[in-house]
Amino acid sequence: MDPPREKKVGVNGSGSDVTSRVVYSNETAKAELYDPSKESLWTRIGLSWESFKRAPGITGQQIIAGHAENADVEKDMPMLQPKMKSRHLNMIAVGGSIGTGLFVGSGSALNSGGPAGVLITFILIGVMLINVTQALGEMCILYPVSGGFYTLAIRFLDPSFAFAMGWNYVLQWAATLPLEITVAVTTVNYWNNSLTVAEWITIFYLVIIIACIFGTLGFAEEEFWSSCLKLLVVIMFIFIGIVCVTGGGPSSGEYSTYTGGRYWSDPGGFANGFKGVCAVFVTAAFSFAGTELVGLAGSETPNPRKTLPAAVKGTFWRITIIFITSLTIIGLLVPYNEPRLIGGSGASASPFVIVLANANISGLDHLINATICISVLSIGLSCVYAGSRTLTALAETGFAPSIFTYVDKSSRPLFSVLAILAFGPIAYVNVAAATGDEVFRWLLALSGLSTLFTWLSICLCHIRFRAAWKAQGHSVEELPFQAIGGVWGSILGSALIVLVLIAQFYVAIFPIGETLTGRDAAESFFAAYLAFPVMVLFYVGGYVWKRQRPKRASEIDLDTGRKSWLTVEEMRAYRASRRDAPWYVRVYRILFSN
Repeated sequence: MDPPREKKVGVNGSGSDVTSRVVYSNETAKAELYDPSKESLWTRIGLSWESFKRAPGITGQQIIAGHAENADVEKDMPMLQPKMKSRHLNMIAVGGSIGTGLFVGSGSALNSGGPAGVLITFILIGVMLINVTQALGEMCILYPVSGGFYTLAIRFLDPSFAFAMGWNYVLQWAATLPLEITVAVTTVNYWNNSLTVAEWITIFYLVIIIACIFGTLGFAEEEFWSSCLKLLVVIMFIFIGIVCVTGGGPSSGEYSTYTGGRYWSDPGGFANGFKGVCAVFVTAAFSFAGTELVGLAGSETPNPRKTLPAAVKGTFWRITIIFITSLTIIGLLVPYNEPRLIGGSGASASPFVIVLANANISGLDHLINATICISVLSIGLSCVYAGSRTLTALAETGFAPSIFTYVDKSSRPLFSVLAILAFGPIAYVNVAAATGDEVFRWLLALSGLSTLFTWLSICLCHIRFRAAWKAQGHSVEELPFQAIGGVWGSILGSALIVLVLIAQFYVAIFPIGETLTGRDAAESFFAAYLAFPVMVLFYVGGYVWKRQRPKRASEIDLDTGRKSWLTVEEMRAYRASRRDAPWYVRVYRILFSN
């Protein structure tokens, strides 16, 4: 056996030389490291039979910063190859979760809570989500592990809770896939197409399958370009909306005179009072679902320390510019009692389409509808990506069958992808309209609160991580990225998530505009809150199965999966060198980078 040697694994992402020393034997490294660059192009992009064979080992391509003499970090890598680029992560963060929640769901939110209720709740949920993503960024930059927040929940919280949260998260995306295919069908029906529902379902399902063949790159490229389109359309709408609010719309439309805050006076700023605001809390929370995907994607980028901060900070700009600004304009241009917000479906109920129709701007409603359709398919692909990665992590940690640990040479978690895709044909129940609606109602009820449980686990993980970091003698100065609100930000985020759960409970018991009794009341409650007892059942099952308990802060593993080993002195020198940059570079880093 050759003597141990030192290897420069990477740099610290800042341009300065901070070399990582990894001690390992040549034979061990050669036996376990896999170099996908030696495969053919067709294999790397997933278009050959060879690409479906199991990858022989990890690639060891993630960059490690600092000195890690006492840890075999070269072999401590995810099986998934780091194929994502910085532009992919940035666009996933900024535009990834923009979809029906904003384009269509905002209409029902406006109808339920009024323009003031919508703004208040979306701002509060935005504050919560900024703290969630900041906490997620701090942990996933330090630990870009397979499964992201799920794997961290096992380590920092409780394996039984992580088991329950992880399976609920998988079921959420598996149930959402056929629903998104169904929504895509309703968007194309806006054009009165002659194809049947079953034919459109088949077409959209095949599109998602074809995109999945290309694996991580297929998802990343699709997200990049669809996010570009969504951002372009929303920004264009914002400019058009400003013109319409000030009375600069076409003379043939409703906005040829100054509108201002007319609809805040008549019919008013709030609809349905406090109950309406509670209902919008729920809608707002689910409009941001998928934001946490950057935590899963962190394990599939070569240098999370360089790329993830920009993605995390992109969340702030999406919330402020995309959501808050566009919703403010919608509240000024569409009254909450607009009949189309209630009676329409798909694009016809979209306040974006309603504004353009009222302004008599022809053609752009078709662009909005096409964007909604692409957004829906994009979320469908996100369902497969998020569900399959989490299912693979569940298998890697012993909470799912080991067959789901299979990763092929094109970096596809093959059987996990197939498992999520297997839920797609459920969309065909919509051929029978009455039965289809009921099936989807209860399927989504099983995991309807999963996103909130996931965000809560991220905040609680961060609180426990900071406690363990301090208990084991570490300083926050060692962290390559620090959450802007620190532990208090995660406490605020947790409190707001609990507030949303309480609001959902209240609305489940007292639905808007209805007084239900008996069986109808029970059915309405469980349709909105069934996911909570399901979560508790999974938690109990996980504990009975594994009999594992949370660890003390002093016992938590802070080394496995760690990719930044820089000391306090090295981090101080790094930050001091960054302070020498011109002022405009420093401002850019504060706002958009690290």
